[in-house]
Amino acid sequence: MKPAEINSKWNALQDRIALEFDNEKPDLKVILFLIGVQELGKGPRKFSKRQKEELMHIANCRLFSELGFYELEGLDQDGWPHWKLVKPIPAYTLLEQEMVLKSLVVTYFDNL
Repeated sequence: MKPAEINSKWNALQDRIALEFDNEKPDLKVILFLIGVQELGKGPRKFSKRQKEELMHIANCRLFSELGFYELEGLDQDGWPHWKLVKPIPAYTLLEQEMVLKSLVVTYFDNL
């Protein structure tokens, strides 16, 4: 996808999610958290700050697995997924990283 298309789909996704969550447009971190909760598969509940960070990591791994960078190793005893890095992620600039993540997020939600 081209940057303009990614941004257009990203804005539409933010609007769609905002309708379900108090009309507040979520930023990338919030959406990564939501993907992490979805991937954990235990439904919404209270999470500690550390767990929230882990959920965002799960989301990043899940998204970058679509590009072949991560592979799911399995679940731990508490049912949390663990991923392993199978090839190094390129040293994207901040803008490139944001565009790649937005593109992966849009595709993730399109496939739900």
